[in-house]
Amino acid sequence: MYIDNLVLDKNGDWKYVSNGIEKKENTDIVFVFGDTDVIKNRDIFHKIKNTYPNAHIVGSSSSGNILGKEISKNSLVMTAVEFESSKVEVHSVDFIKGDTLERLSSELVEKLSKEGLKHVFVLSDGLKVNGSELVRGMNTSLQGIHVTGGLAGDGARFQETFVISDDEAKESRIAAIGFYGENLKISSGCFGGWSEFGTYRTITRSEGNVLYEIDGEPALDLYKRYLGEYASDLPNSGLRFPLSIKKESDDPEIIRTLLAIDEDEKSITFAGDVPEGYSARLMKPDIDKLIDGAGKAANEITVANSKPALGLVVSCVGRKIVLGQLIDEELEEVGDILGNNINLVGFYSYGEIAPFEKDKMKCELHNQTMTLTAIYED
Repeated sequence: MYIDNLVLDKNGDWKYVSNGIEKKENTDIVFVFGDTDVIKNRDIFHKIKNTYPNAHIVGSSSSGNILGKEISKNSLVMTAVEFESSKVEVHSVDFIKGDTLERLSSELVEKLSKEGLKHVFVLSDGLKVNGSELVRGMNTSLQGIHVTGGLAGDGARFQETFVISDDEAKESRIAAIGFYGENLKISSGCFGGWSEFGTYRTITRSEGNVLYEIDGEPALDLYKRYLGEYASDLPNSGLRFPLSIKKESDDPEIIRTLLAIDEDEKSITFAGDVPEGYSARLMKPDIDKLIDGAGKAANEITVANSKPALGLVVSCVGRKIVLGQLIDEELEEVGDILGNNINLVGFYSYGEIAPFEKDKMKCELHNQTMTLTAIYED
């Protein structure tokens, strides 16, 4: 595997951070993550395509761009990959309001050739999708195949998100990247690190990813009471206080992050489903646990060898906001565990997609987690 790393600096110039691909026309795929205004600039896509004319180009807008063991100060980061013997396949679908996302995502991954398929990495619009519907559709069509990925970000603005998939960046898009090759070794890790507070309550009224009532009380009223001084800053302050939900007492917890509130309906919209009958509990940040959680995600990765490898990182914008100036520490934790041979690139997202555990094939939508996908060639 050969890798180029590039950034777009503050002067609008391209700068190679590392340069390992001798002939750009041999590049298989380019991953691009950047600030919304930069990613949606059509000239950016065409400049990348001109540099790597035969490569698939995929990426998304972000809430922070990751390159190596730190969050980049540059408005765009890019990693180009040339495989020795493996290959990739890319498909995408654009949707409109009213489309059934579960069906569309199922049909999207069905387009991927199944012979030799080792892994699927998914990028999606981060605001116009219910992430739970998205993963349900993929699970239907990809039984036995690991799926990871994330929902595009837009800083802490929550206004518009974009996905690149062999075309100029667009809203309302889902992209699926399939990885193929006998010599590919791919593993993933996912972990949170938040602390729960308050008592468990029951979701008594909800519809999809919109929460109306908990224990018969308007959800927004309850949330505001718990948040205290932070309530006046909703919905942004909700990123600091996600919701933990589970169906049965011994089920693993799923974390849901707040996307929007409705003062008239007294409702809260989350990034994924909040089903009626589930138990729910608010969570709060614990800096040490968040950083330790990133390390636990890295420890779920099977390090295949010491050759150059690709590490795709998707971490939640809520973690970035809470960690603040300590944000690089979670990336340093990951890099130190995985080793200097792995090339980390990725973004801070509005939702993360990964299995609960590395030996489970069913992917889930997560929020407020650090997720990793490590790709090696033997």
